[in-house]
Amino acid sequence: MSIQSAPWDHGATLFTLENQHGMRVLITDIGASLVSWFTPDRAGNMADIVLGHPDAAGYLSGAGFFGSIAGRWANRIKGASCTIDGQRYALAANEGANLLHGGTAGFHTQRWQGQILGDTLQLQLHSPAGAAGFPGNLQVWLDYHLADNGTLTLTYAARTDAPTPVNLTNHAYFNLAGGGSTGIREHQLQVHASNILAIDAESIPVGVMPVEGTPFDLRQAAALGERFTTAHPQLAIARGFDHCYVPDGEPGQLRDVATLFDPSSGRELITATTERGIQVYTGNFLEGTQGRRAYHAHDGVCLETQAFPDQINMPSAEEVILRPGQVYRQITTYRALVRG
Repeated sequence: MSIQSAPWDHGATLFTLENQHGMRVLITDIGASLVSWFTPDRAGNMADIVLGHPDAAGYLSGAGFFGSIAGRWANRIKGASCTIDGQRYALAANEGANLLHGGTAGFHTQRWQGQILGDTLQLQLHSPAGAAGFPGNLQVWLDYHLADNGTLTLTYAARTDAPTPVNLTNHAYFNLAGGGSTGIREHQLQVHASNILAIDAESIPVGVMPVEGTPFDLRQAAALGERFTTAHPQLAIARGFDHCYVPDGEPGQLRDVATLFDPSSGRELITATTERGIQVYTGNFLEGTQGRRAYHAHDGVCLETQAFPDQINMPSAEEVILRPGQVYRQITTYRALVRG
């Protein structure tokens, strides 16, 4: 596996990871973003399976969060506030009264420091105490590695000098047909989860909901379009899927949680993670977002491995508080395959 770097616009850097089969992954230091991923279809034709921007300017704008790292807190925090050890912290609201994807100091538009370490690309970011209202200086490391078997591994680590909530994810939009030109309605998704977190009108979790007997039951693979167009109150809130699934298995252990398949190309993507949740988002609000082209709703699907949305305000909050001397760790893998 080789890694090359090249200058991009606005002083950014574009890194290219390539394995021995010609699979290529492009990553920029802006937001530590996954810009492109070229994989073969069943005929051997290469196409880009993620949505994105044509230049660094797009990533600096933050539009769409395409392929970027969301942090210091991915997803939402209700009321843009949390309490740690009896101290309440007012955070920077950026979605109504709530915080979304790190608020006004989100990691997705920050310039990370990149270095090539053998067959691994490592990106680092320092988030100062007080950024978006979060306590503690936070140092974050993210390693990208592309294996010859088509597995892209994201290994996260973080340290802090004061207790702080940490929840990181990659916000890539996948379209296995390539380029998002045909949307993801015919894509088949399987998620190994018996429950989701139901949401309120502001997309804040309100409790666990079994998927049995609902359009959210993806324990057997189903076409996404058939499911997100079904009449259901939860789908009406988000205009499709934008829900956190609770995967089976033990958090902290790397296990397969989802399989995405495009019948037209034969491309398949298997997601595995150590995280306790996976947010399935079907690009419901992409309409008119300008990237490499003008995207439309449901042109891509996000498979965001993460803690539970608003978990910092749940009884299990201690699980997502990073304290001095501790190391935040997460591993997520995406394995690109082809079905004949």
